[in-house]
Amino acid sequence: MKITAAKLIICSPDRNFVTLRIETEEGIYGLGDATLNGRELAVASYLEDHILPCIIGRDPFQTEDIWQYLYRGAYWRRGPVTMSAIAAVDVALWDIKGKALNTPVYNLLGGQSRQGCLVYTHANGADIAEALDSVRKHMDEGYLAVRAQAGVPGLSSSYGVPKAGKSYEPAERGLPSESLWSTERYLNFAPTLFEKLRVELGPDVHLLHDVHHRLTPIEAARLGKSLEPYHLFWIEDPCPAELQESFKLIRQHTTTPVATGEVFNSLWDSHDLIRHQLIDYIRMTIVHGGGITHAKKTADFAALYNVRTGFHGATDLSPITMAAALHFGLAIHNFGIQEHMHHSKLTDEVFPHHYSFDAGYMHPGDAPGLGVDIDEVLAAKHPYQRASLPIARKLDGTLTDW
Repeated sequence: MKITAAKLIICSPDRNFVTLRIETEEGIYGLGDATLNGRELAVASYLEDHILPCIIGRDPFQTEDIWQYLYRGAYWRRGPVTMSAIAAVDVALWDIKGKALNTPVYNLLGGQSRQGCLVYTHANGADIAEALDSVRKHMDEGYLAVRAQAGVPGLSSSYGVPKAGKSYEPAERGLPSESLWSTERYLNFAPTLFEKLRVELGPDVHLLHDVHHRLTPIEAARLGKSLEPYHLFWIEDPCPAELQESFKLIRQHTTTPVATGEVFNSLWDSHDLIRHQLIDYIRMTIVHGGGITHAKKTADFAALYNVRTGFHGATDLSPITMAAALHFGLAIHNFGIQEHMHHSKLTDEVFPHHYSFDAGYMHPGDAPGLGVDIDEVLAAKHPYQRASLPIARKLDGTLTDW
């Protein structure tokens, strides 16, 4: 079998997605997600100009060799654009292999290690009362784990809290918007949110919280310690992780579990975090982390140090990546949890899929390959529109991490 053609499908069914379709001489095709939120066209250009011409004529079953060719052969390694482009190819090839062998991808990764993948969804509100209602709503839907965010008093907008009653979607059409941030107000408020949730909801529901890189290590340590009485499943991305050793300070002061890495794109971004057991969950996504081939290497390394996966799964990833993450999570031994944000109805129509949710768990389905397709006619009706993630400034105007 040989690769005969490859093309990109760029569309915006409520938000932007970049999809790679790789075709073979036997008529079997595979799909890969190449979406990098706010930098979509950079990945599309990298694929179109530098990668796709190099894979025509290759055997799609040679995923390891093709991955190494695209990673090592380019000399300029890593980075979110490069690794998202490599991931799109890699995932599409795994999709082809599954279809050619008439089996779901998880069987190619070792088979099912569990009956389904535990997932968490997002609850939010302008204040604590709204956040509590939102968590209850998701629990009624069957979720066993819920990420909770609420508006911080004194700030006009807060991360994770939607505007005007809409579902949360940080990417906005046009150029980046700006929001204001106060670390001290947030640190004083967050424990009151989770105290209320535990009192009202009891001890059984798994509660998670996303800090979104907003704190310094000692501030994150303070937050983790203040949240210990409410036994969170994790605090996510408490501080930027470029300086991996800074997480030692967090670890020294709190037993609240830590998850990080949704912006990572290589095992090396988390190498020290994992081997020194400074985190509990690694969140690097399949699409931004070089695909299934590289995710397997990362998960196997993490397993040596009792670190589990908790992959990013927001709507900035297409249903193709969600399917790939579920196949992957179903198969590996050290799966922890999978983020699940609902795509819009239109997105689901553009990307029909076989994965499903039931009683707190998701399953990728048993269709050959990934079990996701794309309606190219419908996709063409929704062309790309420039969209940007916000930026944040402190109250004195200093630019800070969004």
